[in-house]
Amino acid sequence: MIDEIEQCRDAALAAVRGADSVDVLEQALGEHLGKRGPLASLKARLGTLATVDEKKAMGQRLNEAMAAVGAAADERRMALAAGERAQLLESERMDLTEHQREPRRGHAHLVTEAWERLEDVFVGLGFKIAEGPEIETDWYNFEALNMPPSHPARSMWDTLFVDHGAPGSTVLRTHTSPVQARVMTTQEPPIYVVAPGRVFRNETADATHMPVFHQIEGLVVDRGISFADLAGTIEAFTRAFFGPGFTSRLRPSFFPFTEPSAEFDIRRPDGSWLELGGCGMVHPNVLAACGIDPEEWSGFAFGFGIDRMAKEYHGVDDLREMYSNDIRFIEQF
Repeated sequence: MIDEIEQCRDAALAAVRGADSVDVLEQALGEHLGKRGPLASLKARLGTLATVDEKKAMGQRLNEAMAAVGAAADERRMALAAGERAQLLESERMDLTEHQREPRRGHAHLVTEAWERLEDVFVGLGFKIAEGPEIETDWYNFEALNMPPSHPARSMWDTLFVDHGAPGSTVLRTHTSPVQARVMTTQEPPIYVVAPGRVFRNETADATHMPVFHQIEGLVVDRGISFADLAGTIEAFTRAFFGPGFTSRLRPSFFPFTEPSAEFDIRRPDGSWLELGGCGMVHPNVLAACGIDPEEWSGFAFGFGIDRMAKEYHGVDDLREMYSNDIRFIEQF
């Protein structure tokens, strides 16, 4: 009977190891370990043995054989299940590769490139970078800059108001000049800063205007600052950014936060002039509103559009092209 047990065990183990799927394995177990299987038949024959010791010995051998088959089945079941799971995952795998070619590295946007170059130029001239919030209070955006609520100069900025606080008290900043006011209210002179950032105006987009655009403004507050210092700074910036073939000029103008005020132009190597931005001596009312004594300190401020700077630097005809995301345009730069 021992030989029969070993033969039945070996046959069951062979069937288990040869199963190529979980279903085939379960079928093999039913055939060899089921109620009508060979090992079950041998178990029924234990009662025909002559002595108790023989029954005990054969029963132990039979249990060991069935345990070996069961252990082999568990191991085979795990292996088959893992293989079937891997096969299923492979069949459901999706190729999410967007490009078959070698990926190419992109580059910064034209405005970002101009922004970073401007910062580098002004840092080289001794300025520090200042930042401020894009959602501003009316006080910083207008009142601190010598424009009280009834001032007609407010019509120069097509303001977008934010539904926050009292009506008209919060705006999307129309220029980066509020950063200058914030610097003057938190820092003691001398002050040498430039403030680049995004600004907002309720304007219709066209070739030279956008409702969301970028500015950089400079502020100097120190003892003995004169209009000559302003003109020299504008000239030094023009040559540093555009090159030695460019120069600048100032034309009289008006801004409520500077007095006297001027527009500054740059002259190209071909002799043509391009209006770039506004500037002037910081108005004494602005200094006083920010807690700086205008009898002791004086200063100048200037500002211009970074988008226009990028447009002129790269010879772009229409500002809107820089925000169209047209790959044919972007790849040119």
